[in-house]
Amino acid sequence: MKEVVELTKELLLRPSVTPDDAGCQALIAERLRRAGFACESLRFGDVDNLWATHGSGGPVLVLLGHTDVVPPGPREAWASDPFVPEIRDGALYGRGAADMKGSVAAFVVALERFVATHPDHAGTVALLLTSDEEGDAIDGVRRVADAFRERGEKIDWCITGEPSSTAKLGDLLRVGRRGTLSATLTVRGVQGHVAYPEKARNPIHQAMPALAELAAQRWDEGYETFPPTSLQISNVHAGTGANNVIPGELQVLFNLRYNPNWRAERLERRCEEVLKAHGLDYAIRWQRGGEPFYTPEGPLRATAREVLARFAGAPPEESTGGGTSDARFIAPLGAQCVEIGPVNASIHKVDEQVAVADLEALPDLYQALIERLLTGPGAGPR
Repeated sequence: MKEVVELTKELLLRPSVTPDDAGCQALIAERLRRAGFACESLRFGDVDNLWATHGSGGPVLVLLGHTDVVPPGPREAWASDPFVPEIRDGALYGRGAADMKGSVAAFVVALERFVATHPDHAGTVALLLTSDEEGDAIDGVRRVADAFRERGEKIDWCITGEPSSTAKLGDLLRVGRRGTLSATLTVRGVQGHVAYPEKARNPIHQAMPALAELAAQRWDEGYETFPPTSLQISNVHAGTGANNVIPGELQVLFNLRYNPNWRAERLERRCEEVLKAHGLDYAIRWQRGGEPFYTPEGPLRATAREVLARFAGAPPEESTGGGTSDARFIAPLGAQCVEIGPVNASIHKVDEQVAVADLEALPDLYQALIERLLTGPGAGPR
């Protein structure tokens, strides 16, 4: 399957550091048009999004991916140029090789082969790509989902190509993700001299009991395969740099990763109840990164489990761990979502890589999923 390796290389040559697509989607759209797909460019702000479809009606199966990558960091730290793909010792190196240009290339090859073999397949098969997954995730799939909602676009199943495998291709099936909620908290005090604390109000001292209570909070006991909800304080900043000045303000950054027991609005309310109970003079700015999603037992999960077991040689672990993905914007449209992709050991690191053998197997894996869902027993309009 050298075709997928060559396409991955073409994509890796394009330095598509988020939110720049650097021509990746145009290359893909040209190939898919030749294969009979209808391609629509959805550009919002500085972000490119590609919606390519083949067939009509339901069920609608979407392959979801992104063409943007994180910055490579110091190029001298890489063994080879991060934007010049190189194969060494059975692995393809380059920024985005695993996250996730390899999966995107495999999607394209699998789709080309599928429609060539099944030109009159049931339902609709589609590819949705964005250049805003690694960045702010504002004008990417989030905005596309809003547009789909407005025009009544329905999605039944979604397969995201995020690098989900841990040690071997297909050893993990992601069936959900936690929600993410971030906060910037500002606690206001009164600046003064440390020798005269009665003439000042120390926001650090005032905030510490409230922060300790939030950090120690047992939010829940978990949900299905989800771990308990967690709050982590990631940054605390105050002071003028002088050791004899009580600061007038404290800023705290914290994040909650939460399971389906919660929605962002309830968590915000609960956190602010704690802050108010401690009598803080504060302001807080919330950033909702996406609600949790969970795919229960059904056709998509069962099909994915069976196909992965065949490729990996054993049933996959079914997990809801990890960070976030763009599937969090597709799930609220009523879609069942899973994530299947290559080994994630090197993502976002120097010398990011994907095993060539895994890359060559990915189109077969994705094609098997598409065929089972759209041409297997029970396939057809729903």
